[in-house]
Amino acid sequence: MEPPKIIEELAANKKVFASLFDGLNKTQYYWKPSGDKWCILEILCHLYDEEREDFRARTKQILESIDKPFDPIDPVGWVESRKYKEQNFDEKLVNFMDERQKSIYWLQSLEKPNWDNFYKHPLFGEMTARMFLANWLAHDYIHIRQIIKLKYAFLKNKSGQDLTYAGDWKD
Repeated sequence: MEPPKIIEELAANKKVFASLFDGLNKTQYYWKPSGDKWCILEILCHLYDEEREDFRARTKQILESIDKPFDPIDPVGWVESRKYKEQNFDEKLVNFMDERQKSIYWLQSLEKPNWDNFYKHPLFGEMTARMFLANWLAHDYIHIRQIIKLKYAFLKNKSGQDLTYAGDWKD
């Protein structure tokens, strides 16, 4: 998939995320099927941080200054260190939507970017801007699937209904 199409999909996913997060109440966005899983609020906070500090920042850095080392990130550790479960869901949703829009504006404003620019990572080797852009979209898809899976599990848990008539849910 070429960069313009990926950018188009990232823009479309803003609407997908808005729809998935729309109308949730506290019970829904705090619920998780087990202690080691993330709730929807934690996923939202993760998406917000990744948008700003990982995908956009690193793609921009590779396109603009490939010799500078990446700032360290800790996506899994941030869940606790940034107290995701204590964040305000509505504020975080507005913040994430704003950051995604900034990303889209920035990506669409690029004039003839060299998507083959790369950063030589000590563990992962050459990481191109094109690779980061594709992984940004893949990251969206992973979390869209995760949110849908959580919503299904919530329905199954809270409705008390047999959901087999709907079809076979495969992980």
